[in-house]
Amino acid sequence: MSTALIAEDEPLLAASLQAELARLWPDLRIVASVGDGASAVEQALALQPEVLFFDVRMPALSGLEAAAELADRWDTAARPFPALVFVTAYDQYAVAAFEAQALDYVLKPVQTARLRKTVEKLQAALAHRAPASADFDATLAKLRSMLAPAAAPPVARSTLLQASVGNQIHMVPVAEVLYFEAADKYVRVLTAEREYLLRTPLKDLMAQLDPEQFWQVHRGTLVRATAIDRVVRDESGKLRLYLRQRAETLVVSRLYAHLFKAL
Repeated sequence: MSTALIAEDEPLLAASLQAELARLWPDLRIVASVGDGASAVEQALALQPEVLFFDVRMPALSGLEAAAELADRWDTAARPFPALVFVTAYDQYAVAAFEAQALDYVLKPVQTARLRKTVEKLQAALAHRAPASADFDATLAKLRSMLAPAAAPPVARSTLLQASVGNQIHMVPVAEVLYFEAADKYVRVLTAEREYLLRTPLKDLMAQLDPEQFWQVHRGTLVRATAIDRVVRDESGKLRLYLRQRAETLVVSRLYAHLFKAL
């Protein structure tokens, strides 16, 4: 009996998907149904399902972000990474993007014919799955591409940031910033000597920065490439960045480990 987890923030749609799966795939056991991305990650790690049905739009973490977070924490040496299926409302651009990356999807509301094709594809994939997930790197590449900021009209690169310290606004030269880190509703701005806060979302900030200078190394972290002193693989296999002018280390997620190919 195969196992699956459903992450869908609309209970009626989650129930509909579960009912259709029960009819089309009687041997599939739904081990959990959750309503947000963070719970999806934790339950998937705890229950180790073989298939994931992730809603694209969920509170806090989107389905794509939850899949990336799960991929970063999954022990691929112990168990293959689950087969991914994204659940999305019809949008021609979203559908085209999923098809371009060969990521499987089903549309809301659940369409029996489309779901049947997905079930057949999943059954075939699980029947021939190797002990280790041979296509894990390909999955990471697909997720990385889907999570990349959408192409936008060229904008002037920021040279100054208006950042907060208490009840003061400081003008921070971008040239002095070593890294940015998302923190709740803010972005932490770290220079060699100070820390500031920005209210600008990290995704919006990325459009104002030169990607050759600032590398994304984690879902919520951008680091100035020239600020990196060295990269070390720790005992757990994680890559950690040591910076030239800061004492703390930064973790590199699996999604962006390709930036440091030598390791």
